[in-house]
Amino acid sequence: MNIKEMELCDKPREKMLKYGPDKLSEKELLALILRTGVKGKDVMSLAEELSVKLKEAPEGKESLPKLYSLCDIGKSKACEIMACFELGRRYLKNKKNSLYLKPKDVFWELKEYASAKKEHFIVLYLDTKNQEIKKYVVSIGTLNYSVVHPREVFEEAVRNLAASIIIAHNHPSGCPEPSQEDIKLTGRLIEAGKILGIEVLDHVIVSKEKYFSFKENSLM
Repeated sequence: MNIKEMELCDKPREKMLKYGPDKLSEKELLALILRTGVKGKDVMSLAEELSVKLKEAPEGKESLPKLYSLCDIGKSKACEIMACFELGRRYLKNKKNSLYLKPKDVFWELKEYASAKKEHFIVLYLDTKNQEIKKYVVSIGTLNYSVVHPREVFEEAVRNLAASIIIAHNHPSGCPEPSQEDIKLTGRLIEAGKILGIEVLDHVIVSKEKYFSFKENSLM
Protein backbone atom coordinates (compact mmCIF):
# COMPACT_ATOMS: atom_id res chain seq x y z
CA MET A 1 0.00 0.00 0.00
CA ASN A 2 1.20 3.49 -0.86
CA ILE A 3 1.98 5.61 2.23
CA LYS A 4 -0.51 8.25 1.08
CA GLU A 5 -3.29 5.64 1.22
CA MET A 6 -2.45 4.50 4.74
CA GLU A 7 -4.27 5.56 7.88
CA LEU A 8 -2.39 8.38 9.63
CA CYS A 9 -1.60 6.20 12.68
CA ASP A 10 -0.06 3.50 10.44
CA LYS A 11 2.32 5.77 8.54
CA PRO A 12 5.95 5.09 9.55
CA ARG A 13 6.82 8.66 10.52
CA GLU A 14 3.68 9.19 12.58
CA LYS A 15 4.06 5.76 14.15
CA MET A 16 7.65 6.52 15.18
CA LEU A 17 6.70 9.89 16.65
CA LYS A 18 3.93 8.32 18.72
CA TYR A 19 5.44 4.98 19.77
CA GLY A 20 9.21 5.26 19.20
CA PRO A 21 11.56 3.60 16.69
CA ASP A 22 11.57 0.19 18.40
CA LYS A 23 7.90 -0.30 17.45
CA LEU A 24 8.60 -0.08 13.71
CA SER A 25 9.35 -3.08 11.51
CA GLU A 26 12.50 -3.19 9.38
CA LYS A 27 10.35 -2.44 6.35
CA GLU A 28 8.96 0.68 8.00
CA LEU A 29 12.41 1.84 9.10
CA LEU A 30 13.76 1.39 5.58
CA ALA A 31 10.77 3.29 4.19
CA LEU A 32 11.65 6.24 6.41
CA ILE A 33 15.22 6.23 5.08
CA LEU A 34 14.20 5.77 1.43
CA ARG A 35 11.43 8.42 1.66
CA THR A 36 10.25 7.77 -1.93
CA GLY A 37 9.87 4.77 -4.17
CA VAL A 38 11.26 4.14 -7.64
CA LYS A 39 9.57 3.82 -10.98
CA GLY A 40 6.89 1.15 -10.73
CA LYS A 41 7.25 0.68 -6.93
CA ASP A 42 5.89 2.75 -4.09
CA VAL A 43 8.17 3.26 -1.11
CA MET A 44 6.54 0.59 1.09
CA SER A 45 6.81 -2.08 -1.62
CA LEU A 46 10.40 -1.08 -2.26
CA ALA A 47 11.24 -1.18 1.44
CA GLU A 48 9.69 -4.64 1.82
CA GLU A 49 11.62 -6.03 -1.16
CA LEU A 50 14.87 -4.44 0.00
CA SER A 51 14.42 -5.77 3.54
CA VAL A 52 14.12 -9.33 2.21
CA LYS A 53 17.20 -8.99 -0.01
CA LEU A 54 19.31 -7.48 2.76
CA LYS A 55 18.48 -10.44 5.01
CA GLU A 56 19.42 -12.87 2.25
CA ALA A 57 22.78 -11.19 1.55
CA PRO A 58 25.51 -13.55 2.85
CA GLU A 59 27.96 -10.71 3.45
CA GLY A 60 25.67 -8.95 5.87
CA LYS A 61 24.00 -5.57 5.65
CA GLU A 62 27.03 -3.45 6.43
CA SER A 63 29.40 -4.86 3.82
CA LEU A 64 27.40 -4.83 0.60
CA PRO A 65 29.65 -3.17 -1.99
CA LYS A 66 26.87 -3.11 -4.56
CA LEU A 67 23.95 -2.11 -2.40
CA TYR A 68 22.83 0.44 -4.98
CA SER A 69 22.03 -2.37 -7.45
CA LEU A 70 19.53 -4.02 -5.12
CA CYS A 71 15.97 -3.31 -6.23
CA ASP A 72 17.30 -0.56 -8.52
CA ILE A 73 17.41 1.91 -5.65
CA GLY A 74 20.27 3.89 -7.13
CA LYS A 75 23.48 5.20 -5.63
CA SER A 76 21.93 8.11 -3.73
CA LYS A 77 19.51 5.98 -1.68
CA ALA A 78 22.16 3.30 -1.25
CA CYS A 79 24.53 5.87 0.27
CA GLU A 80 21.85 7.01 2.71
CA ILE A 81 21.22 3.42 3.86
CA MET A 82 24.93 2.69 4.17
CA ALA A 83 25.38 5.92 6.15
CA CYS A 84 22.73 4.73 8.65
CA PHE A 85 24.41 1.34 8.99
CA GLU A 86 27.80 2.95 9.54
CA LEU A 87 26.48 5.39 12.15
CA GLY A 88 24.86 2.51 14.01
CA ARG A 89 28.09 0.52 13.88
CA ARG A 90 30.14 3.43 15.26
CA TYR A 91 27.73 4.29 18.05
CA LEU A 92 27.41 0.66 19.15
CA LYS A 93 31.08 -0.26 18.78
CA ASN A 94 32.00 0.53 22.38
CA LYS A 95 28.70 -0.49 23.93
CA LYS A 96 29.02 -3.34 26.38
CA ASN A 97 26.55 -6.15 26.71
CA SER A 98 27.54 -7.18 30.22
CA LEU A 99 25.69 -10.06 31.81
CA TYR A 100 25.32 -10.05 35.60
CA LEU A 101 24.71 -13.45 37.16
CA LYS A 102 26.84 -13.24 40.32
CA PRO A 103 27.87 -10.48 42.76
CA LYS A 104 31.46 -11.02 41.67
CA ASP A 105 30.47 -9.87 38.16
CA VAL A 106 29.33 -6.59 39.71
CA PHE A 107 32.51 -6.34 41.77
CA TRP A 108 34.73 -6.55 38.68
CA GLU A 109 32.51 -4.17 36.73
CA LEU A 110 32.79 -1.52 39.46
CA LYS A 111 36.49 -1.96 40.24
CA GLU A 112 37.15 1.57 38.98
CA TYR A 113 35.11 2.96 41.90
CA ALA A 114 36.65 0.72 44.58
CA SER A 115 39.53 3.11 45.27
CA ALA A 116 37.52 6.32 44.99
CA LYS A 117 37.90 8.68 47.96
CA LYS A 118 34.18 9.46 48.09
CA GLU A 119 31.17 7.17 48.11
CA HIS A 120 29.65 6.61 44.67
CA PHE A 121 26.15 5.13 44.52
CA ILE A 122 25.78 3.27 41.23
CA VAL A 123 22.81 1.53 39.66
CA LEU A 124 23.00 -1.13 36.96
CA TYR A 125 19.80 -1.15 34.90
CA LEU A 126 19.12 -4.58 33.41
CA ASP A 127 16.83 -6.18 30.84
CA THR A 128 14.90 -9.43 31.32
CA LYS A 129 18.10 -11.45 30.66
CA ASN A 130 20.14 -9.58 33.29
CA GLN A 131 22.08 -7.77 30.57
CA GLU A 132 23.16 -4.21 31.19
CA ILE A 133 21.04 -1.51 29.61
CA LYS A 134 22.79 1.30 31.40
CA LYS A 135 25.19 1.98 34.27
CA TYR A 136 24.47 5.21 36.11
CA VAL A 137 26.10 7.03 39.03
CA VAL A 138 23.11 8.29 40.98
CA SER A 139 25.06 10.26 43.57
CA ILE A 140 28.52 11.06 44.87
CA GLY A 141 28.71 11.58 48.60
CA THR A 142 31.35 12.19 51.24
CA LEU A 143 34.06 9.96 52.67
CA ASN A 144 31.53 7.69 54.34
CA TYR A 145 28.06 8.74 53.27
CA SER A 146 25.98 9.32 50.16
CA VAL A 147 22.44 10.68 49.91
CA VAL A 148 20.16 8.60 47.70
CA HIS A 149 16.42 8.91 47.11
CA PRO A 150 14.31 6.13 45.52
CA ARG A 151 13.00 8.65 43.01
CA GLU A 152 16.50 9.20 41.60
CA VAL A 153 17.17 5.47 41.38
CA PHE A 154 13.94 4.48 39.63
CA GLU A 155 13.55 7.50 37.36
CA GLU A 156 16.26 6.11 35.06
CA ALA A 157 14.85 2.59 35.43
CA VAL A 158 11.48 3.68 34.08
CA ARG A 159 13.05 5.82 31.35
CA ASN A 160 15.21 2.91 30.15
CA LEU A 161 12.48 0.25 30.50
CA ALA A 162 14.59 -1.77 32.92
CA ALA A 163 13.17 -5.09 34.15
CA SER A 164 15.38 -5.13 37.23
CA ILE A 165 18.26 -3.27 38.87
CA ILE A 166 21.36 -3.97 40.91
CA ILE A 167 22.38 -1.23 43.30
CA ALA A 168 25.96 -0.80 44.45
CA HIS A 169 28.29 1.60 46.16
CA ASN A 170 31.90 1.75 47.27
CA HIS A 171 33.29 2.09 50.80
CA PRO A 172 36.40 4.29 50.76
CA SER A 173 37.32 2.93 54.20
CA GLY A 174 38.19 -0.42 52.60
CA CYS A 175 35.70 -2.37 54.70
CA PRO A 176 32.70 -3.52 52.64
CA GLU A 177 30.50 -4.41 55.61
CA PRO A 178 27.13 -2.58 55.38
CA SER A 179 26.12 0.12 57.82
CA GLN A 180 22.66 0.34 59.35
CA GLU A 181 21.92 3.15 56.92
CA ASP A 182 22.92 0.88 54.01
CA ILE A 183 20.51 -1.78 55.26
CA LYS A 184 17.65 0.71 55.70
CA LEU A 185 18.19 2.23 52.26
CA THR A 186 18.21 -1.21 50.64
CA GLY A 187 14.87 -2.01 52.24
CA ARG A 188 13.36 1.26 51.01
CA LEU A 189 14.55 0.64 47.47
CA ILE A 190 13.23 -2.93 47.47
CA GLU A 191 9.79 -1.71 48.55
CA ALA A 192 9.80 1.08 45.94
CA GLY A 193 10.78 -1.46 43.30
CA LYS A 194 7.86 -3.72 44.22
CA ILE A 195 5.43 -0.87 43.68
CA LEU A 196 6.89 -0.14 40.24
CA GLY A 197 7.32 -3.78 39.26
CA ILE A 198 11.12 -3.41 39.02
CA GLU A 199 13.00 -5.98 41.08
CA VAL A 200 16.09 -5.05 43.08
CA LEU A 201 18.29 -8.11 42.51
CA ASP A 202 21.13 -7.25 44.88
CA HIS A 203 23.01 -4.53 46.69
CA VAL A 204 26.76 -4.93 46.33
CA ILE A 205 29.27 -2.91 48.36
CA VAL A 206 32.76 -2.84 46.88
CA SER A 207 36.19 -2.03 48.29
CA LYS A 208 39.66 -2.45 46.80
CA GLU A 209 39.99 -6.15 47.55
CA LYS A 210 36.58 -7.41 48.67
CA TYR A 211 32.86 -7.01 48.18
CA PHE A 212 29.72 -7.58 50.22
CA SER A 213 26.54 -8.90 48.62
CA PHE A 214 23.23 -8.39 50.44
CA LYS A 215 21.75 -11.34 48.56
CA GLU A 216 24.63 -13.71 49.36
CA ASN A 217 24.36 -12.73 53.02
CA SER A 218 20.58 -13.19 53.15
CA LEU A 219 19.84 -9.52 53.82
CA MET A 220 17.27 -9.36 51.03
